[in-house]
Amino acid sequence: MYYLGAHTSIAGSLENALYEAKRLNATGLGMFTKNQRQWRAKPIEDEQAAKFTSALKETGFTKEQILIHGSYLINLGNPDDEKQHRAIDAMGDELRRAEQLGLLLVNTHPGSTLGLLTKEEGAKRIASGIDAALRQSDHVVLVVENTSGSGSNLGSTIEELALIFEAVEQTQRLGFCLDTCHAHVAGYDLSTVEGFEAMISRFDELIGLEYLRGLHLNDALKEAGSKLDRHASLGEGTIGWPTFEYIVQDERFERIPLVLETPNPSIWDQEIAHLHALTLKR
Repeated sequence: MYYLGAHTSIAGSLENALYEAKRLNATGLGMFTKNQRQWRAKPIEDEQAAKFTSALKETGFTKEQILIHGSYLINLGNPDDEKQHRAIDAMGDELRRAEQLGLLLVNTHPGSTLGLLTKEEGAKRIASGIDAALRQSDHVVLVVENTSGSGSNLGSTIEELALIFEAVEQTQRLGFCLDTCHAHVAGYDLSTVEGFEAMISRFDELIGLEYLRGLHLNDALKEAGSKLDRHASLGEGTIGWPTFEYIVQDERFERIPLVLETPNPSIWDQEIAHLHALTLKR
């Protein structure tokens, strides 16, 4: 089974993300558990957690089908100790919130060195932040997402992700999510199936496909190598439909969340339906 869906909204209440995904006929989804642009959030009350757990049962989603996205503010690679500690605590809170909701996978961007560290130093600092955040929780998997290559953000290449992987102690609770738009504009030309396969093969070689815990399916508004992170609806960007159609007919990508973050929610149901139809032809 392919866990196909979109990043749905928690507006009104956390469980609304589940109901919206169900309305889209999705079999997976992405969601936040708090405002992604604020450091602090109101704790999840027991009553809210119970409502969410009830909605999970009602909608049929399991913890393996849902990829939480952490706050955009978190920078585990910040060279400033005080600011890194703040990021670690924020990441720890994201992980504990997921556990309270009975979920498993929490996605985060790796972080930025702010141009003050080498890639190797930055990777080790991010890894230490990951380990510190994981120690604040029990079992949730921290899923690191590749970046677009802009500025001093680490993680735009498989090699940089591998540096982080090699420096993390708790790899049994580490995973990765590859965003197709980010990869494309970072320099992996995904406009052909061959280009996508080259990236996935490199990931398997340096890290291992068993650590791939999700994909963000986004077309790219800008060309390969542009470093400009601008998402486009599937088939309306510089990647094109063939790559996305290939992904949902490849059994390696079954049973991990395949989440749309495309910019037009009004056609999410159409994008999901098109991809679902292809999975049935495999």
